[in-house]
Amino acid sequence: MITFNPVEVNSAEILQIKSSNTILVGDQNRNLTIGLFCVDVNENDELEASNLLKREFPRGSKVKIKPFGFKENILLAKVFNIKGNKEMTELLVTKDLTSEICPS
Repeated sequence: MITFNPVEVNSAEILQIKSSNTILVGDQNRNLTIGLFCVDVNENDELEASNLLKREFPRGSKVKIKPFGFKENILLAKVFNIKGNKEMTELLVTKDLTSEICPS
């Protein structure tokens, strides 16, 4: 008789915030570059936006990813903290660091 034990599912974690709209996440098997969906940060606000994301989502933070498609071989997605109460795009919009550029 074969029995199966439930497999523990690990979330992705932040490996690096490359810019205000590009992050690197990983799980135990692979790394993935993600472009934040609906983000267009002004060049003058780039440093402030990147620092905000680094503060709110430090390296090693567990995250959930909601994909929306691909652009130039980069996954476009919304990135939430593991509790689901904080999302990167919304954080930037709240601080007036981006205007949402979502397709209608």
